Amino acid sequence: MEFIHGLIGQANNILWSYILIGLLLGLGLYFTIRMKVVQIAKIGEMFRVLKDKNESLPGESSISSLQAFFIGAATRIGTGNVAGVAMAIALGGPGAVFWMWIVAILGGASAFVESTLAQIYKVKDKQGFKGGPAYYMQKQLGAKWLSSMFAFGIIISFGLTFNAVQSNTIAAAFTNSFNMSGAVVGGILVALTAVIIFGGVQRIAKFSAIIVPIMAGFYILLAAFVVLTNITAVPAVLSLIVKSAFGFEQVLGGGVGAAIMMGVKRGLFSNEAGMGSAPNAAATAVVSHPAKQGFVQALGVFFDTLIVCTATAFIILLSDSYTTGLQGIELTQASMAEHFGGWASIFVAIAIFMFAFSSIIGSYYYGEANIEFVHKSKTALFIYRLLALGMVMFGTVASLQIVWDFADLAMAVMALTNLIAIGILGKYAFKALDNYMEQRKQGLDPVFYADDIEGLKGVESWPVRETQQQVKKIG
Repeated sequence: MEFIHGLIGQANNILWSYILIGLLLGLGLYFTIRMKVVQIAKIGEMFRVLKDKNESLPGESSISSLQAFFIGAATRIGTGNVAGVAMAIALGGPGAVFWMWIVAILGGASAFVESTLAQIYKVKDKQGFKGGPAYYMQKQLGAKWLSSMFAFGIIISFGLTFNAVQSNTIAAAFTNSFNMSGAVVGGILVALTAVIIFGGVQRIAKFSAIIVPIMAGFYILLAAFVVLTNITAVPAVLSLIVKSAFGFEQVLGGGVGAAIMMGVKRGLFSNEAGMGSAPNAAATAVVSHPAKQGFVQALGVFFDTLIVCTATAFIILLSDSYTTGLQGIELTQASMAEHFGGWASIFVAIAIFMFAFSSIIGSYYYGEANIEFVHKSKTALFIYRLLALGMVMFGTVASLQIVWDFADLAMAVMALTNLIAIGILGKYAFKALDNYMEQRKQGLDPVFYADDIEGLKGVESWPVRETQQQVKKIG
């Protein structure tokens, strides 16, 4: 196991040091410039489309824009926001928070592109719609090998490895607060997860829509209380974050390189922008135009990192605990206890359960959508479900570092595949945005037709304008 762990560490360093950071930041910057900073300039539009009603036909099973937002948020808002931020600060210094912000701001544009593409190339299934990177890679690029590589990547990362990270953090929190053994926590998690995942995407959507607003709301309120009661120290914390990001002031971590590395890694793990995961949720929504889910998922990136991750960062940096050498969820629990007293450690354990459990459910769905892409078989799906439950159990008894290293490697492979694809296919998302904004300028609720964009291939779920016009003439 130590030998394998060492190889994983070396692979992580190579991928993250040279390839992924450049691609993530470079493509995010390119998309931002090309779409005229759409992720900031059109924030009002993001909130407007969230209110869209479910546009499915009577009796049709489908997901609304808001429900798709919550499924995406359920996987984004998890241990990355609580334990991941703490780990980034412990290993990369306070400057890692600044680079998390940069990843989120640039990542909003990447999220728009990948989620719009997912909507364009979505397909109909028994429960509504499904889609994601594997679908747009195969349909537009004709690259079955690339789409299969991505599908296996997301199954291994989200469906299996990431769920071990979530359960590992839950187990650590409950061990600290309630002295429960990892095996007991694992058994409870496996049972609860099984109840949800055997119920299908509708149950996942309903569960996420209830739990995500509640868990995020309480957590943000506590962080707001911490900031308000320590308001005089906030300018100093902001200064520390910025100075540490560029090496002007090092408190913890290994310098500017460590700050960038940890900020980008933990930022991507948290908000998933460009990784190719959220498009699987975006594709399930029934909307009148693909760009609507681009807006929705870009907003999800901001909500995750600029609000929830920042909340954790301020809780930690406004305490003295971050200089103690603690890492992960233990650092967040210690910081909360410093602000609120001993009961806060119990609250964090409950909060992390809510955050992480919803992420387990959402991550499972991403894997399920791609299992069906690789091989449509009830047996394959059943085996995947058993493996997913097994990884939930494994996470509760494995060591922190091994679990996170496995997750980083799986995330790197999956993100690399998707970033290459959206770099090539981004032009279609740009055209979809232009089409959307042109209709909005005319005061319309934008409607998309497959022949609105020249050069699209394999589009199944959108009507063709010429066909619609012919039907009207015949009628």
